[in-house]
Amino acid sequence: MGHYFTNDKNLAHNKEKVNVVIHSIDYYFYTDNGVFSKGELDFGTELLLKTLEYSFPQEKRALDIGCGCGPIGICLSKLGFTVDMCDVNERAINLTKTALEEQGIFANVFLSDAYSNIKEKYDYIISNPPIRVGKEKLYEIIMGAKNYLKDNGELWIVVRKKQGADSLVRDMKNVFKLVDVITKKKGFYIIKAK
Repeated sequence: MGHYFTNDKNLAHNKEKVNVVIHSIDYYFYTDNGVFSKGELDFGTELLLKTLEYSFPQEKRALDIGCGCGPIGICLSKLGFTVDMCDVNERAINLTKTALEEQGIFANVFLSDAYSNIKEKYDYIISNPPIRVGKEKLYEIIMGAKNYLKDNGELWIVVRKKQGADSLVRDMKNVFKLVDVITKKKGFYIIKAK
């Protein structure tokens, strides 16, 4: 079986609806086989969304890179951000579009391998990046964010300590002006870079 950053069209479907409340906002998304976090909102993404610091989102543009089934971008859209969402997984893109449409939420959702189809600059780039994709692609997503952030833009990510969070923070400090670990909980780091 392929991983969630591949497109396995032969994989059987097992679509499930996941209801969530973040920042007192109810929304839902769909999961399926072959898409990250089957059947639930994973702890890292939930911690990221609950920790995210933002101001005046109605005027802010955000990118959810590696959006998977869409919990980050859907939440940001409901908070008032203008949101672009992208992933390399076609099944994830279709699930995200369905959940957005059913809830009457607008976000621009499209296929992109890292930043290959990104043309804008953002106030926020937010991601639970695909750690298992390998260090080269992971660093392309994380370090490459600096080229797609506006002045004073922020990258927010979640990474597990046991998956190299400490070394990632050290490496990020060579690329970004400011890198802070905002919180640590149950082995997950929420990292903000400017």
